[in-house]
Amino acid sequence: MTNPTEFYNSRSSDYKETHRKLSKKLIFSSTLRLIVFLTTCLAVYFFFGNASILIPVVIILIAVFIFLVSRHTDLKKEREKIKALIEMNEKELHILKTGDFSGLPDGSEFDIEGHEFSRDIDLFGRKSFFQYLNRTALQEGKARLSRILLANRIDRIKRKQEAVKELAAKADWRQNYTATARLVKTETDSQTIMHWIRNYKSFVPKYMRWFPNVFTILSVVVFLAYYFDQIGFSQLLLWFLIGVMVTGFYLKKINELSSSVSKVQDTFQQYHQLLAFIENEEFESELMIKLKDSIKSESKKASVILREFSKAIDALDQRNNLLFGIFANGFFLWDLRQCYRFEKWIEHHHTAVEHWFEAVERTDAYNSLGNFAFNHPHYHFPEILSEKKGIKAKNLGHPLLDIKKRVNNDFEINGEQFFIITGANMAGKSTFLRTVALQIVMSNIGLPVCAESCGYSPIKLITSMRTSDSLGDDESYFFSELKRLKFIVDKIEKENYFIILDEILKGTNSTDKAIGSKKFVQRLVGSRSTGIIATHDLSLCEISEELEQVKNFYFDAEIVNDELHFDYHLKTGICRNMNASFLLRKMKIVEE
Repeated sequence: MTNPTEFYNSRSSDYKETHRKLSKKLIFSSTLRLIVFLTTCLAVYFFFGNASILIPVVIILIAVFIFLVSRHTDLKKEREKIKALIEMNEKELHILKTGDFSGLPDGSEFDIEGHEFSRDIDLFGRKSFFQYLNRTALQEGKARLSRILLANRIDRIKRKQEAVKELAAKADWRQNYTATARLVKTETDSQTIMHWIRNYKSFVPKYMRWFPNVFTILSVVVFLAYYFDQIGFSQLLLWFLIGVMVTGFYLKKINELSSSVSKVQDTFQQYHQLLAFIENEEFESELMIKLKDSIKSESKKASVILREFSKAIDALDQRNNLLFGIFANGFFLWDLRQCYRFEKWIEHHHTAVEHWFEAVERTDAYNSLGNFAFNHPHYHFPEILSEKKGIKAKNLGHPLLDIKKRVNNDFEINGEQFFIITGANMAGKSTFLRTVALQIVMSNIGLPVCAESCGYSPIKLITSMRTSDSLGDDESYFFSELKRLKFIVDKIEKENYFIILDEILKGTNSTDKAIGSKKFVQRLVGSRSTGIIATHDLSLCEISEELEQVKNFYFDAEIVNDELHFDYHLKTGICRNMNASFLLRKMKIVEE
């Protein structure tokens, strides 16, 4: 089993050494380019007037200079990637050492009002599970990770676990994938690109498949005729103007296309590299094999096809070089040639692009799951139990709590059972509810859970723990709570859910609350659901005497040497020690 801290320390050290060597190479490359440039200037100075020597020397030196520029650019990109890898490993070390993950995106934009459980279990936002989990590099990958967490799906869990385990073992591959994704800052998201491709209207005539080639050949003939004095400059200029007018007839459409593709260039450049990572990696898990198969093309690799499109964008972009653009269009119909090339590409590949983009973004999201499993080698992948077997976990804890302070609990609940949990204030009831809820969410998406061992019957989750009033909608707290409970009742009529409730019917008086809570629990038990209800209302515990499916548990608090003490351990029975009066006196809010 690979130790995460040792791995990140080792990679950080190796990448820092590589970064140092690349920096030296770049200094040498810059010096070499300067030498070649100065040599070119000297050659022009010394051999000026001797064309037979000057022209070949200058051509060779320019070719060498262009090669060095290209090599320098590649070295810079490689160094940037190494820098990204260093930052990634240093960040992982910092999180493992300090537990501070506040610098990561918190996914607040994905928080959904009225979701089955999102807000109740701190799925998004500051110090949320999403912030702790997320390592995506693409905005679309981050959005897909949020959808995975929100999906509340219970299918293919074993396949999800296999994929997470496989990606956890491919730490170097994951890091290189993410570092590559971070190198390019895209201007346009994939959904906008797909909308543009689906709705694109062709404007280049079909005869442009061959016409620019014929025009180019005729241009060469005209050049040769002018060179051998068969025609004059005015005829050459006339031919040039014909080419300009042919291009000019479509200039508005060409400009619109050029503007559109320039915005998507970075995305295609980035995605073709990421597709190559997927294509060149061997996978064993069914889910990742299926993902890789989704990008296969009959003729060429998807990464090659996307790279060709990226190069076509580069070619069209040359029109922005005014001197090249004028002459290339006048003699070679450059813009029409490239536009026709674009439109044929869109015609042939528009249906496949969506699959390619989805594979890249899904892999980006899956990498976060693999990274989580890699960082927690002692977490346990839940065993899938048969239906109605419930949950059985040993030393179950909340992954976001400090491991030095966290108190774990054994927890076992059978299908169609309900636990009523009582306890003093701050004794750990709400934390325990969120621990169980998060264990279900993590299990359903294929992650290992914070437990020594765990088995569970896959089940969807629904909660009511943080109801609030709405001044904007002119709703009282009590009415908001009733709407939430109605939402839960409607859901459990159609599907099986694990229900977690924290202090229901808080917005009414004690007598009414006791009667209503009891009837609601009877309704839940009658629906054959499973769940946990935390309450301060001890009278609700009496329902266990009439319903065998209901069991009582509690978290205790003790006053030792005039100080409040919590052990945060779940115990069987009903809590009798409450602490509100003690705290009021202790904090001198009320008198003795």
